[in-house]
Amino acid sequence: MYTVQLPTIGTYQAWRDKARALISASVPPEEILWTHGAQADDLFAGSNDLPEGGRHITVAKSFISLANLAVWHSDPQRFARLYDLLWILQTDKARLNDKADPRVERLTKMAKEVSRDKHKMTAFVRFRDISGPGANRRQFAAWFEPSHFIAEPTAPFFATRFGDMDWIIYTPDVTVQFDGQITLSEGTEKPPLPEDATEDLWRTYFRSIFNPARLKPKAMQAEMPKKYWKNLPEAQLIPDMIATAEKRAREMAAKAPTLAPARAAPILDRLHAQQKERMATQDQFLTALNGCRRCPLWENATQPVPGEGPLDARLMCVGEQPGDTEDLTGRPFMGPAGQIFDAGLAQAGIQRPQIYVTNAVKHFKFKPRGKQRLHQNPDSSEIHHCKWWLDLEIERVKPALLLALGGTAVQSLTGSRKDLLKRRGGVEPSTSGIPTFITVHPSYILRLPDPTQRAEETERFHQDLRHAAQLY
Repeated sequence: MYTVQLPTIGTYQAWRDKARALISASVPPEEILWTHGAQADDLFAGSNDLPEGGRHITVAKSFISLANLAVWHSDPQRFARLYDLLWILQTDKARLNDKADPRVERLTKMAKEVSRDKHKMTAFVRFRDISGPGANRRQFAAWFEPSHFIAEPTAPFFATRFGDMDWIIYTPDVTVQFDGQITLSEGTEKPPLPEDATEDLWRTYFRSIFNPARLKPKAMQAEMPKKYWKNLPEAQLIPDMIATAEKRAREMAAKAPTLAPARAAPILDRLHAQQKERMATQDQFLTALNGCRRCPLWENATQPVPGEGPLDARLMCVGEQPGDTEDLTGRPFMGPAGQIFDAGLAQAGIQRPQIYVTNAVKHFKFKPRGKQRLHQNPDSSEIHHCKWWLDLEIERVKPALLLALGGTAVQSLTGSRKDLLKRRGGVEPSTSGIPTFITVHPSYILRLPDPTQRAEETERFHQDLRHAAQLY
C-alpha cells in the first residue's frame, strides 16, 4: 500500500506527477491511499518512496482537461477516481468517450460543478478598498466561500481582470494575493473588512437592473444561491425588492405610454379587418400559411400541414404536430397514428369528412438519425407562435366542440398540459371559450410496448371518442 500525500497548494501538478510515476510503475488503484491537506506540505518530499517504473505513459488531452477541473472538487475520493480512470485508459483508450460509464459520468459531473463554482467566484467576489495613505497602488480585499477548492485555478482570472491594483482574496482553504504577481498561501477565517463607497455603488447598480415585471425568484436563486448573499452588499436589498415587486410592476404598467382610446380603436379595427380579408378564402389561408416564418420549424420541414374539413364542422379535432408521413403528404393524421385515429372515429360513428382535423403546430419538428427523421416535441415558444394559425382556424370553423388530442394540443387550447392523464375524458373551456374534450394522442398508444396495455388503451381511446361524439 502506498500513501500519497498532496499539498493544499499546487494540488493538480502534484497529483499529476504522482499519478504518472505510479502508472509508470504499474501500481493498481487499490494499492494507493490518497490524502490531501496542509499537513502534506512538509511530507511532500516523500516522493522517493514511490516505486520506479519505465512504462511509457500516454494520456489524451481530453483527460488532462477533465482532471484539471475534477481535481479541485471537494469530493474526498477525487484523486482516487481520477487515478482509477487513468489506469483504465492505459488499456482502453476509448473509455473516456463512454458517457454511460459510471466513472466517466461521475468525473464529468464533478468537472461541471467545479466550472460552475469558478463562475460563481468570478461573479460574486466583492472587493473592498483597504488602501492606506500614501499607497502607490490601490489595494483591495475580499472574502469568498467556494463550494470547492477553486481559489487557486481561478486566481489567473482576477490577475488579468484587476491587474492595475493590488488585492487579496481570502477563502477558508487558500489565500490569493496579487501585487503584480500571484502569491498563494494557507486559508484563513473571515477577516474584518471595512465597507467602502463601492458598497453603495453595487446597491445602486443592482436597483437599476432589477425589473420587477420579470421577477423569477427561483431562477434568481439558481444563479445567485443564498449562500453567497451574506457577502454581497446588494443582497440586503433583495427581500424588500421581492416583496414590493408586484406593486412596482403595476406602477410601471400604469405609467407605460399607450395609444389614446379614440385613436387606438379605429387602428385595431382596421388591422383586424385587413387580416380577416387576407384569410377570407381557403386559398388565401394556404398561401399565408405557406409563407409562415413565425418560428424556425419551417426551415427543415417539407411543408406546413394545414387542417382539412368543412368550415361548418361542429367538431374540430386538434392533434399535436405533423409526423413524417404528414410532412410529406401535406395532410393531417395520415401516418400510423392517423390509422388509429380513423379506426377510433369509425368505432364512435364519426364520419371524418364531416369534421375538421388539424394540428396545434403546423410544421414537422424532428431530429435526423441516418435516413430516419425522429419526432421531437415542440417547445412552448413554438406552440405559442403556431397558436396564431390554430386560433384563426377556430375562428373560421366556429365548432361546437374541440377535441384535444395529446399534450401539445391541450397546452395550446387550454394553456397547460399539466396532469394530462388525470384530465383525460373531461371537458374544459379553451382559451377561445369553446368547450374542449381532452384525450391522448394516438401516438401515445403506438409507443406502449406491452400488447395487452396497448389493447386496453386503444379501447379506452375509442370510449373517449364515443363520449365526444355525444357532446356535439
